[in-house]
Order: sequence, then C-alpha cells, then structure tokens
Amino acid sequence: MELKEKQIKILDVAVELFKEKGYMGSSVRDLATKLNIKAASLYAHIRSKEEILEWICFAVAEDFFKALKEVKNTNLAPYDKLSFFIDKHLSVVLKNRDVTHIYSNEWKHLEERLPEFVLLRKKYQQDVEELLCEIYLAQNWELKSPVFTTRFILHTLNNSYFWFKRNSESATDITSEIRDKILFGLLGNQK
Repeated sequence: MELKEKQIKILDVAVELFKEKGYMGSSVRDLATKLNIKAASLYAHIRSKEEILEWICFAVAEDFFKALKEVKNTNLAPYDKLSFFIDKHLSVVLKNRDVTHIYSNEWKHLEERLPEFVLLRKKYQQDVEELLCEIYLAQNWELKSPVFTTRFILHTLNNSYFWFKRNSESATDITSEIRDKILFGLLGNQK
C-alpha cells in the first residue's frame, strides 16, 4: 500500500487524533480541523475515516508478517530463534507506539474489511503457534497448551507499549526486559 504525500500527512494527524479521542470519538470534521482544511477537501485524499484505520491495521499486520518471515528464515538454535522472534515482534510494536495502540485497540471498528482483518490476525497467530511448536519440539521442551502460550506471548508483546512511559527507557532496554521475562517465565530452567 503506497500512500501519497498528502495521505501520509493525513495519516500522521489521524494517529494523533485517534490516540487523543479514540477512533469512535474522532470525526472527519475533527481531522479536517487539525489539518486546517475543510472536511470536504479531505475526501479528495481519503474515502472515509475507516480507510485511515484500514491503512493503520493492515500496515502493522504486514510489518508483523515480515518480521515473522525473517525469524522463520533463520537457522538459529531453537532458544535463540524464540528470542529473535520476541525481539522482531517487539521491534514492530515499539517502532511507533501510538500506531500500535490504535492497531491493538481500534481494529474492531473496521467494518468493510473486518472479516479480512480477523482472518489475517488468526493467520498470524497460527503461524506464531506453529513456530513455537517447532521450537519446543526441537528443544524437547514440554508445551502443554500451544494456543494459550501463543496468545500469552502475543498479548504480552502487543501490549508492551503501554507499560513503559515514553522516553523513560530505550526500545532496546524494553525489549531486553520483556524478552527476559517471557523466556524465564516460559522456560524456567529448561535451557
């Protein structure tokens, strides 16, 4: 999805607005006001407010799939591969915390493309579950509930943007702390 320069500006302002008021609390008129243009002028660049939400949700999903593909294409040892997955997923989450917040919390307001997006989320979860199963099997670790473990990891990683105040810690520090907590909590002394 290639956005034009004006659409990128609209997207940037919309992210600020959605963060401030939430997707449902924001209107095209609010967006136009923040952009200092008339609401009717916006429709030369966007179909609807929902299109902006689509841009956000599908772009972040694409970033997650790219990161997962990179992990799958490595020849790392199982423990290192799991660590690398956590790092890659968190890099997407922490790249732009406001966008991740919108992706994580506002996706359910998609209407036209909601079924497509739900399938995409399920596909990603299944792909991560397969990766975890492969890692656990290769390492001969016990995995009692692949679905729960996958959901636990993804929920923890996807919501990590919320736990840390902006500028208080670097993304590297956040990633290290979360990775260590997940790996220690999941594996204990199995390494």
